[in-house]
Amino acid sequence: MTKSSSKFLSFFKQIPHAITVLFCIIVLVTILTYILPAGAYERVMVDGRNAVVPNSYKTIPSTPVGFFDMFRAMPLGFKAAVEIIFIVLAGGIMFGVMEKSKAVENTVGTLVKKLGLKNKYLIVVIMTFIYGILGVTVGYENNIAMVPIAAVLSLALGGDLILAAGISVGAMTIGFGLSPINPYTVGTGHKISELPMFSGALLRSILCFSALGIMAYYNVRYLKKILLDPSKSLAKGLNVSELALSKPIQEYNLTTNNKMVISVFIVGLLFILYGVFNWHWFINELSAVFLIIALLCGIVSRMSATTLSETVLKSVSLAAPGAFMVGFATSIKVLMEMGNIGDTISYQLSLVLEGLPLYVSAIGMAVSQSVINFFIPSGSGQALATLPVMLPLGESLGLSRQITILAFQIGDGLSNLVNPTLGGLIAMLSMCRVPIDRWIRFIFPVLICLLLISFLVLIVAVATNYS
Repeated sequence: MTKSSSKFLSFFKQIPHAITVLFCIIVLVTILTYILPAGAYERVMVDGRNAVVPNSYKTIPSTPVGFFDMFRAMPLGFKAAVEIIFIVLAGGIMFGVMEKSKAVENTVGTLVKKLGLKNKYLIVVIMTFIYGILGVTVGYENNIAMVPIAAVLSLALGGDLILAAGISVGAMTIGFGLSPINPYTVGTGHKISELPMFSGALLRSILCFSALGIMAYYNVRYLKKILLDPSKSLAKGLNVSELALSKPIQEYNLTTNNKMVISVFIVGLLFILYGVFNWHWFINELSAVFLIIALLCGIVSRMSATTLSETVLKSVSLAAPGAFMVGFATSIKVLMEMGNIGDTISYQLSLVLEGLPLYVSAIGMAVSQSVINFFIPSGSGQALATLPVMLPLGESLGLSRQITILAFQIGDGLSNLVNPTLGGLIAMLSMCRVPIDRWIRFIFPVLICLLLISFLVLIVAVATNYS
């Protein structure tokens, strides 16, 4: 190992605990409310949501956040994130009941037995793409129930919980973030810019599936590394209770009861998909279905009321750390609103882009959107807040509207891989029991590769006047 690579690895080993990282960001944002001027854009209603009016930014009286209000923002953050917090708990309850019935363990064990451990690397590639396609087509938080299955599968293949997160959370984040049919980023952007909905899909599709290929390669590489040397696992010390297989692969078979539980789960997922696409269901409706699935799984597996109740409480205890992190991270958004500095950050970044050369400005736009994403982690919210500013700016620089939206999508989508303020990321990592500091150590090299490829795609888009 070279001296530079050794320093690189030692840097990531020094990443503090996720709670410490988030608290430092909270303190930083509080300090920024004293440094940055408060400001606001005018907003108008677009399809029931507030969108920024271009060239309407103005400073307003400063509203710095005091010491007491910094801590008051924390319970307010939990209040704002209550829907995501509960879906973490509901998903944990559902999986806990299914796992108690042994249906998940027996299903994964039987699958691995049939495919053979000799094909474990192929299984990792296939599952990475399956989770990625779920992100492309179904959404983000909508797939939260699928994450723990990757945890059981990864452990069955000889991997760890970090690999499970790479297969599921990594692939779904990339798939959703770079999806050519993402309704929250691409769809909202095309509506604001008055472009045909989901136009320019070919270039986006090439970028998306190339990125998923890199994620699959990295997952296989990591699995090979920890199989050769288990000491290199980033998951040492993580809790694998109720996730690891309890017997040799050859002993696994599906019972009738297991098939009934899995059938209830599949029917529930199909019901969720129908509700999402036809009745516009979101977090609360998904939580309700998760709880119904948990109850029905308990009934068909003939659990007693006492066993079911104890399983629910145990599942809540395992999901609670992730649920806490979601609320804690959301307090950052609350602080931004209290200090009125979110629009100021967007405005100042747009000023930086004005003097850049054409190709650099496209990359700079993606980088600026990555920065903004840490303060406005909602894709559609960020689109409504920044694209009305960035689109006219892009045209004045010589960038087509399609390029501006592509830069926005890249900046928002890829930074989601390491965004500690994104509730969905924290929630899904918690479902496979991976703290975000460990996750960042694992995923950061992938993020660098994906950014370089995405910047190359942006350069091609500018060279060909992508529109």
